[in-house]
Amino acid sequence: MASLYQQIQQEFIGVLEKLVPAEFHPVDPLLRPASDEKFGDYQSNAAMGLAKKLKTNPREFAQKIVAEVNAPDLIQKLEIAGPGFINITLSNKCFTNILSNQFTSERAAVSKNPKPQKTVIDFSSPNLAKEMHVGHLRTTITGEVLSRVIEFMGHPLERINHVGDWGTQFGMLLNYIYKNEPGVVENPDNFKVNDLESFYKAAKKQFDESESFQEEARAKVVLLQSGDQQALKIWNAFLKESLRHCHEIYDLLDVSLKDLGESFYNDKLADGVNELLNSGVAVKDDGAVCVFLEGYKNRDGEPLPFIIQKKDGGYNYASTDIAALKYRIANQNADRIIYVTDIRQAQHFAMLFALAQKAGWAQDVELKHIGYGMVLGEDRKPFKTRSGTTVRLKDLIEESVTRAKTMFAENRSEAQMKRVSEFSEEKKNHIAKAVGIAALKYADLSHNLSSDYVFQWDTMLAMEGNTGPYMMYAYARVQSIFRKAGVSLDELKGVTLILDHPLERALAKVLCQFEDVILDVEKSLKPNLLTDYLYQLAKTFSSFYDKNQGVSVLDAESTQLKLSRLKLCALTAKVLKLGLNLLSVETVEEM
Repeated sequence: MASLYQQIQQEFIGVLEKLVPAEFHPVDPLLRPASDEKFGDYQSNAAMGLAKKLKTNPREFAQKIVAEVNAPDLIQKLEIAGPGFINITLSNKCFTNILSNQFTSERAAVSKNPKPQKTVIDFSSPNLAKEMHVGHLRTTITGEVLSRVIEFMGHPLERINHVGDWGTQFGMLLNYIYKNEPGVVENPDNFKVNDLESFYKAAKKQFDESESFQEEARAKVVLLQSGDQQALKIWNAFLKESLRHCHEIYDLLDVSLKDLGESFYNDKLADGVNELLNSGVAVKDDGAVCVFLEGYKNRDGEPLPFIIQKKDGGYNYASTDIAALKYRIANQNADRIIYVTDIRQAQHFAMLFALAQKAGWAQDVELKHIGYGMVLGEDRKPFKTRSGTTVRLKDLIEESVTRAKTMFAENRSEAQMKRVSEFSEEKKNHIAKAVGIAALKYADLSHNLSSDYVFQWDTMLAMEGNTGPYMMYAYARVQSIFRKAGVSLDELKGVTLILDHPLERALAKVLCQFEDVILDVEKSLKPNLLTDYLYQLAKTFSSFYDKNQGVSVLDAESTQLKLSRLKLCALTAKVLKLGLNLLSVETVEEM
């Protein structure tokens, strides 16, 4: 079944194609939600532009459109406003048809994409030499949400953790192990690091303070690259230990990834560079191998080189990204490759994509870079600890959970405190953990991805506004209604919805827009469209159920009306839970 927007769009396109000569096809109805309820539900602005092309009066042309529309099950009323705007009021039958499908569908009536694309998404991708920090928050959370939406829409997906597990820093760490961890050299499988960050800092200190240590570290890089078995065994043990730290974070955040690091492509680097040289796409320039791409210049207006091999013959990030891109197309059969990284890497990926097109590797492959802004402190500088060090992601998660626990003891009504006092400690801890992690995730996802945002504990943990805790509370609130009602979902299956009250109709309309929002997120890859929608749904439900201004649900005038309104409550819970799950936010039945 077509989504709500698609149904209106299809009706108007059919009418416009009748009224407009073929030379002006395809036609766009220019539909958008009405800015005010008094103007109906949607608005079409097509008449003005088309009337200008046809050299006719826009209001008269709008009247012709209205006269041709014949969809009583979809549209209740059409009105012409101003110079030719068409205000569209939808029928209640349109809403009840969609909501009936939502109620019986596990997917809330969201259809899968009929043209699935094999997608590879590259996200999180920390350097394994250090622990994950706050800078990895956005890529990890955003990548997980986009992965969930892509999979939900039926696209085969590979989630890739392109970890930094090769290069100079590993020579430094190897040398530190040789000098300070003799037990590891003898038995690498016993290698354990309780604090990876401290381990890295200790190695870096020796590297910075000793020229002989630096020379030895560089020699260890050569040893590793030459395939020395002992060096490789220690390196593998370090990677295993480092990835263990990463996956502790992924488990806390409910993130799923396949680790495929830079080292995986090591034997493929030369082939990529040589192919580009042999085809003439790359050239040697001052000893380095470069690709010059149209439209890219440096500050002096000279052609900007995309360096894919350094003067000394060494390879760089571009070399690895080229090898990875080729592998994803040829071996993973990607139709679409998505990279989720810091927005400051936008030019690098734009040039990588241009290179892939120039080389003929990605003629039928969609390449997309999702760039995100920085997490800032209240001083609007990169978020740091009080001592000025980078905040470890694990510490950030633990603090959020600790603060969420405090919510159970502060700023709650007497009735809420009584209810919470009945919870077991295990239940309290589970809810606090879910709320704390949800607060972190939701605060990040609700911002425009490309913008920086200021990290504020009080805002993200608030029980009001567009926050994770509020959204979890909205879901739990609906569940409490059903506990009081004593009505099961099975009893609501055959219930006919009644949408006579404006608040019933308003809630029904927002629920019916869910599929269109998911389609928008799938297309735009912007998670904040979903957070905005879920917040609107929660607010609309709050108005619907408000004890002073809303409608009666449990004390409705008739049993039929009570069951109808409970069905709207059930649909609200269903869409909230599904939407929050796509945002990787856990729901709890009580708060």
